Amino acid sequence: MNKYYDKENKRLVVIGEPATEKFWEKHWLDPKDFEQRVKAGASFGIIKKYTSKFLTPKAKVIDAGCGIGQNVYGLNQWGYDAYGIDFTDEVVKKTKQIFPDLKISTQDVRKLDFPDNFFDGYWSLGVIEHFKDGYDDIIKEAKRVIKNDGYLFLTVPWFSPLRRLKARFGSYPKIDKNSDIGHFYEFMLDRAQLVKTIQKQGFKLISCHPNDAVKGLKDEIFFLRPVLQRVYDGRGFFTRALRGLLTIIFASFAGHIILLIFKKHENNL
Repeated sequence: MNKYYDKENKRLVVIGEPATEKFWEKHWLDPKDFEQRVKAGASFGIIKKYTSKFLTPKAKVIDAGCGIGQNVYGLNQWGYDAYGIDFTDEVVKKTKQIFPDLKISTQDVRKLDFPDNFFDGYWSLGVIEHFKDGYDDIIKEAKRVIKNDGYLFLTVPWFSPLRRLKARFGSYPKIDKNSDIGHFYEFMLDRAQLVKTIQKQGFKLISCHPNDAVKGLKDEIFFLRPVLQRVYDGRGFFTRALRGLLTIIFASFAGHIILLIFKKHENNL
């Protein structure tokens, strides 16, 4: 994957293998421990933490772009009325074979098969950045299906202060709308511009949480990569504790992703 700086739109453009249906099938359909990987969603603390902060059990929650359905499984385990959709049909079919009671289906995030004002909460985890033509249609559709005073939980790769600093000093090749640079994979988005765009659609930002500082540091500071890769991959108590400490210290400067939580208000419609 190679990063390019799009100065006009204040973002990085990541070039590599396109995030097509075949790409995600290859990514998700590894048969090794498939069932356990779905069940691992019950241990995803960040999803549980922020869902429970704003929503009570039995609330209707969707994971839009759910992959193998890990978060849908987890939300169900925590007492929510959970749904999931994904555009990778083979992945959805595989999960449904093993977990027939999970309410997941093959759909397009830009045109959902749900009524207006249906969900109390809507999770979008690493989805909108893969749409080269932009994410307005996704947010518009999310707004339609979220109830008034419901919540949008959104994560994206972040054009962090560290990445902005590197861009300022010319660490990334520059591109513009006329550049021909190969296969688009994703954007790394500017927080201020993203918030402004989404708030125009009828949401209000209520919370912001940078995260995954170890990945943000290892991917951007070359000489630290060998050490930080071991920290990133480690599963022992010490490495997990160190990842948490580094996130506390560096997330606001070098976090790889950012979680933005918005509330839909009736007076914004």
